[in-house]
Amino acid sequence: MRPFRYHRPAGVAEAVALVEAAPNAAYLAGGTNLVDLMKLGVQRPDLLVDVNRLALDTVDPLPDGGLRIGATVRNSDLAAHPLVRQHHPLLSRALLAGASGQLRNMATTAGNLLQRTRCVYFQDTGRACNKREPGTGCAARHGQNRDLAILDWSEACVATHPSDLAVALVALDAVVEAYEPDGHRDVPLIELHRSPGAHPERETTLAPGALITAVRVPPLPFATRSTYLKVRDRASFAFAVGSVAAALDLEGDTVRDVRLAYGAVAHRPWRAYRAEGALRGRRFTAELAAHAADVELAAARPLRHNAFKIPLIRNLTVRALTDLAAAVGR
Repeated sequence: MRPFRYHRPAGVAEAVALVEAAPNAAYLAGGTNLVDLMKLGVQRPDLLVDVNRLALDTVDPLPDGGLRIGATVRNSDLAAHPLVRQHHPLLSRALLAGASGQLRNMATTAGNLLQRTRCVYFQDTGRACNKREPGTGCAARHGQNRDLAILDWSEACVATHPSDLAVALVALDAVVEAYEPDGHRDVPLIELHRSPGAHPERETTLAPGALITAVRVPPLPFATRSTYLKVRDRASFAFAVGSVAAALDLEGDTVRDVRLAYGAVAHRPWRAYRAEGALRGRRFTAELAAHAADVELAAARPLRHNAFKIPLIRNLTVRALTDLAAAVGR
């Protein structure tokens, strides 16, 4: 790890000004991803701006029934928060499915959303990776790509986004509050992360130097009936091979409304809008859930080693929705 400067700003505006003025600067919160990448030589910031002392660490109810989650709220605290557990259980489930207890005690809300991919070629400085070093190529495209994208990938990059929390928040139509050099901006979470295109190194739509200050979760009464299912190679401390965030609203046996999002299938958290459309207004059955997943996954382009993700996500969709349907009225 090479030497770097360290600064602890007194406020958000100072933090953003520092990072804007130093293009090779980075924000430091929990450090659970950044420090690892610094040790590997993947990221080499000249300046670390520590935002842990800023007043961004509370979970607050909003007048409309939603939640405002501060950027530096620790994952363990958010997962255990009574309002989250009661009104948005899929958030708690997604957080508890990620990492170890020790890491959750350090990892933050904003840091979780801004995680870098766990693609092994991105983390290996001796291999070609357009995300790490633009223009060098994508070794994963024809290499070991079992864990990588089946949707929305490009010839330049087939990496997936690793955050469990981001998948759950996308399903809930969450909005990111960011402080940019030009002032405050709200960004729907579905618009925060980019598709890879020809420039996979540009991972978000935030302006250079921007600092996420909070995430707003709008009210969604039927989010009390929600879940997050994750398949991984071992029972803990592993990133998803595939995951589904779901919330279901039934009127009798008819789908009145639904939210679905998939993880570990694309460069960004994947909102399953087509599947939702195939479900709404129809009588719920397991066969309908499978059909809805097929509609969403029709656009999938599996790589050499990951075609199994298509039936995996299909089966997870069926299980998540049938479990929620069975719980209605209990």
